[in-house]
Amino acid sequence: MKKLEGKTAWITGAGTGIGRAVAQSFAAEGARVILTGRRREKLDETAALIGEAAYVLPCDLTDAAAVTAAAARVQAEFGGPDILVNNAGTNLPRRYLHQLTPEAIRTLIDGNLTAPFQTSVAVLPLMRAKGGGLIIQIASMAGKNVSFLSGPGYTAAKTGYVALSQAINQENGIHGIRSCCICPGEVATDILKNRPEPVPAEDVERLLQPEDIAAMALFVATMPARANITEMLVQPTYMRLTAAQARKVAALS
Repeated sequence: MKKLEGKTAWITGAGTGIGRAVAQSFAAEGARVILTGRRREKLDETAALIGEAAYVLPCDLTDAAAVTAAAARVQAEFGGPDILVNNAGTNLPRRYLHQLTPEAIRTLIDGNLTAPFQTSVAVLPLMRAKGGGLIIQIASMAGKNVSFLSGPGYTAAKTGYVALSQAINQENGIHGIRSCCICPGEVATDILKNRPEPVPAEDVERLLQPEDIAAMALFVATMPARANITEMLVQPTYMRLTAAQARKVAALS
């Protein structure tokens, strides 16, 4: 029997990158996967890779009414999710304090905190009704450390995101609901295109890959219900931003 046979997983940001990799990984282990994101054409591409186990459910996750309606459809058509994977997120090239406009701030906070907050809250009663469930939050190392790389808006939102996951566990562990926050360092996904300074091509293959994060999510999803991995941190082995300093240290006599 496959590890996720009979499970339903609702995956956001499923059109590309980590979300697509998670959807493929979960479907390969027998899960029915509900694919959500803004771009229908990208969701359809993911669904075509998976086949009959995939169900496309486009949604603007920053729209509270749309999230409520999407959760109602998941409940009505699938009996609610056993697993929610909150993966959707965004960043901007002009990301530093002196560059941010009110609209840009809203984009960063809504895309990286409001969206997963709303989907998490929407599924909690559905999971309680099922006697338990799992939420996998794909956050970022930006939620653990302040750096120039991610910018203050993204960092602030992801820090709140990590706290949200902890709060879910405090309030809902008694209902059999678990929340795991996976915090990756640099991953080779489309979000790299929004960097103020592009990642050199020779470094991209050294970064974490979407399938690496999908493997972590699958591991979390296949743990017994009594065990809650509350947080996972992962960085590329080759730390490109500190590599020059590391070489200097290595050269010391």
